[in-house]
Order: sequence, then structure tokens, then C-alpha cells
Amino acid sequence: MDLYISDILYPQQPAPPRVRTKPMQILCVGPPRSGTESLATALRLLGYEVYHGWDLIFEQPSRIRQWTLLARQKFSASSPVKGDSKITTAQFDELMGHAEAVVDSAAWTFAAELIEAYPDAKVILNTRHDQDAWHSSIQKVFLPICKSWPLWFLSRLDPYHFWLRTFYVRWTWPMLFRSEGDNPASGIENCGKWVYREHCAMVKGLLASRGEQGRLLEWDLGDGWQPLCEFLGRDVPNESFPRTNSAGDFGERERRIVKHSMMVAARNGAIASGTDRAMSSPQLRNLQLYGFKVY
Repeated sequence: MDLYISDILYPQQPAPPRVRTKPMQILCVGPPRSGTESLATALRLLGYEVYHGWDLIFEQPSRIRQWTLLARQKFSASSPVKGDSKITTAQFDELMGHAEAVVDSAAWTFAAELIEAYPDAKVILNTRHDQDAWHSSIQKVFLPICKSWPLWFLSRLDPYHFWLRTFYVRWTWPMLFRSEGDNPASGIENCGKWVYREHCAMVKGLLASRGEQGRLLEWDLGDGWQPLCEFLGRDVPNESFPRTNSAGDFGERERRIVKHSMMVAARNGAIASGTDRAMSSPQLRNLQLYGFKVY
């Protein structure tokens, strides 16, 4: 859908730009399903303010729209930046100026741009040694989202879901996985493993071309605390390394989000049709916990 039409159908007032209050220190540029949430949890335990993929998912629609504009700037043939996809530090700061570390979706999608935008930040290439296991995990998580009719239906009713689906399913996943058309499923299934290898090679090659190999740590979830803390100059915590967000956990979280979102859609539809029935305060609070506005 054309951006002009999208803004007519799903208009958003610009969110106040975030301001850089602390330096960006860590760019974790490995792909999703490579220990990203465990790594984010570990960095928070070490005292860093982290921007993770779940933080992007639960943003206001206006901020998700801003991320979508950055994806269009990078990937679209009609990008205003001809022949290049340069995204400035100021553009990133507007969205995550509060963060000292970025992990998962934004870091993977804009790895090269972030490395250039934050030249003083350390780079962690979080990977999984078993590429078959990674590919299996990414398919279990991403393919149901691509093929989900409830999520497609919600994207036609609600600006939040429209911009979220546009960012992931229309722009970032098809482009990153070299999909045909704007459906990422074929690319995820057929190109996933070589895309993974190519991404890792790009990160290492880019830093080598800049003479900045010292900025890089290649890290696997099985490596745990020791190499991570040595790289960051932090003491090793006196607790086990966190392990979170299995494919099953992700799927359950997605189902809960869809369930609550459908309740909101039904609630809003009932109001629009004049057949509203009052929802209890606990129901409203539960919906609001997931970041959904109930009118």
C-alpha cells in the first residue's frame, strides 16, 4: 500500500522524538532467534538500558510508523536517498535515544547503518552454532505470523496492527530474506540459512573494512557470561545466564496478544455499531497491560 494512502487510512500524529540521554554503547546485530531476548535480559542485569524487539512491538503506532519509514528508506526503490540508504544518528536517536544497547529486530535490520551511526559502540554478533536449529526456530516463529489470518484481519481494523504488519511482513522480512513479492514466507523457508550466513559475513567484513575488528565480539548463547563480561569490562554476575523466549514461549505470547487484540476489535466494533456492553475494570486493565488502547 502506498504511504500516502496508508497515512489517509491509518493516520498517526508524530510521537515526540526521544532524546539521546546516554551514549549508545552496544549493538547486538545478530538475527532474531539467536539468543536475543536472553542477551537483552543479561545486558539489563549488567545495568544497561536495552531496546529489544519486544520494545518495538509494543511501541505506539506512530513510532512503529517511524520504523517503517526507515525500512522504506533502506529498501524502497522510491527512497528519497538515491543510491544509498544512509540513516543518520539523529533518526535512530528519535526512536531509541533512551537506550544504551539495541538487540533483535532493529539491530538486525539496520546493522550496517547502526555500525556507522554509532562508531563508538561495541558490536556483538550473537549467533547460533547450529544453523539448522536456528532455521527451524525462525520458521516456527515467523511463518505462522506471515500466514495468520487473525493478524491480517486486525491489520485492516487497527492502526497499531497495520503499521506493525507493514514494518515486519511488508518490508523488513521480505527484503532481508530475499522473498518474492511482499510475502516473506518463501524467502524464510528457501533462503533462510544463506541469508543468515551472508548477514554474519557482512557484519564482519564491514568492521574489517573500517579497521575496527576490535569493536566486535562473536558470541553464542552457549558462551554465557564470561566472554560477554570480559568484552564489556563488567564483573560476571553471581547467577546463571538467563535463557528466555523459546519458540514455544514466543508462540504463546503471540496467541495472547492476538486474543486480547481481537477483544479490543470486538469492543470497538460494538461501540461503533451502538451495541456496546460494558467491560469490567479487570478486563480493561488486562487489555491495557498489552499496550492496546480501549476507547
